[in-house]
Amino acid sequence: QLQLVEYGGGSVQPGESLMLSCVASGDTSAINYMAWFRQTPGEEREGVAAVTITRGRRYVADSLQGRFAVNRDKDKRTIYLHMYNLRPEDTALYYCAASASFAADWYVASNAFAWGQGTQVTVSS
Repeated sequence: QLQLVEYGGGSVQPGESLMLSCVASGDTSAINYMAWFRQTPGEEREGVAAVTITRGRRYVADSLQGRFAVNRDKDKRTIYLHMYNLRPEDTALYYCAASASFAADWYVASNAFAWGQGTQVTVSS
């Protein structure tokens, strides 16, 4: 059984940086790519970034390019989300997700078959 666990959330001030990590354990054989989503109360999960496991191809939501970056360490079964120049509107619960087949619409939450429990990121002065 696959398990995803996120690390690294916390409270920061606007303009600061934060890195999240997500470790996959158990049966990871079905994973083709992993992604980060975020969600605020009353809103749908928003795709943030994705990375393919084998080739490490990276994708970041258009609105976040230049501030967010994603990468993976295949040997450690870990993906990372690097967030720079954080803004209050980045405050959300950030989730890690695993998907079996890459699709151009990686940002659609229903493409994932496994989720982490989420880690809170709060950006406030």
